Amino acid sequence: MLVSAKQQAMILPLKRPGEDPTAEAASGLQSAALQALRDNVQTQASQASAQVQDSATRQATQQVSAATAISDKVDEAFAKTRVQLQTVGSPAFAETSSAMAQFKDYMSKTPEQRLRDSILQEMGITEEEFAAMPPEKQLAVGQEIAQRMQDKSAMAQMEKNQQSHASEKNPAENTVLATL
Repeated sequence: MLVSAKQQAMILPLKRPGEDPTAEAASGLQSAALQALRDNVQTQASQASAQVQDSATRQATQQVSAATAISDKVDEAFAKTRVQLQTVGSPAFAETSSAMAQFKDYMSKTPEQRLRDSILQEMGITEEEFAAMPPEKQLAVGQEIAQRMQDKSAMAQMEKNQQSHASEKNPAENTVLATL
């Protein structure tokens, strides 16, 4: 049997709109499905947008309330500081003024008086105790103070001499160090 290699072309007749009810029904269903899909996407987008906006509003509100709390605490701290500074009899002011008075008293003394006070302190004697001592003991303590003052001044002079002697030994070294 012989089979023909030619294929016959099939030509389908063209149909006009309205002639095929099945195609028209499928097209109607497709457009309705597309419209429902569009509506669903728009609804989801508007819901997501609303959620994002609510979240951003909530976060901004939290940040504003935290900043307000910080500002309130700073204002409270400044108010407390102002009240403390305005109160002359406050303990902090009394401590400060006492320390200031002690410092001014110390700075008003001569170096010899400072040395004498430090020696008295080393001996464990206050100025009031020294004044309350009998004259013989005051004389003995005075001689001890004078001896210690001489010792300390001699030690200071020796250290000064050693430093100046050390600097005279190596003038080249001092020049190098000075250039650095």
